[in-house]
Amino acid sequence: MVSLDARRTPGGEQPTPSGYEVTTHGGRRGTGIDAVEWAERVAELGAGELLLNSMDADGTKAGFDLDMLAAVRARVAVPVIASGGAGAVEHFAPAVAAGADAVLAASVFHFGQMTVGDVKASLAAAGHPVR
Repeated sequence: MVSLDARRTPGGEQPTPSGYEVTTHGGRRGTGIDAVEWAERVAELGAGELLLNSMDADGTKAGFDLDMLAAVRARVAVPVIASGGAGAVEHFAPAVAAGADAVLAASVFHFGQMTVGDVKASLAAAGHPVR
């Protein structure tokens, strides 16, 4: 499992080929490493799963970064777990449709804004398999 914190390349900085870069320090420091290329590389090196955390979306509760998910999914065959941005039950199915094999959320469950059962029901209603 490789956890990858990534963000859109901020304006004014040297953009990466995909427009996403790997970050450190909770997303505060850019590395200049293309996040999509890095995801592909770590999969080639043997990572069995990727935890893809959008540092732009994390904590916003505005939804997952669907474009970043789709870009990574197009380049890797290993399972991708989407993280960062969940704020409503309706945010989960589009993340799966964009290529996530699993979805992660934290604060919305910690603070009782929704339940795991709510999310599972929403995913099932959208035609996605749930366990």
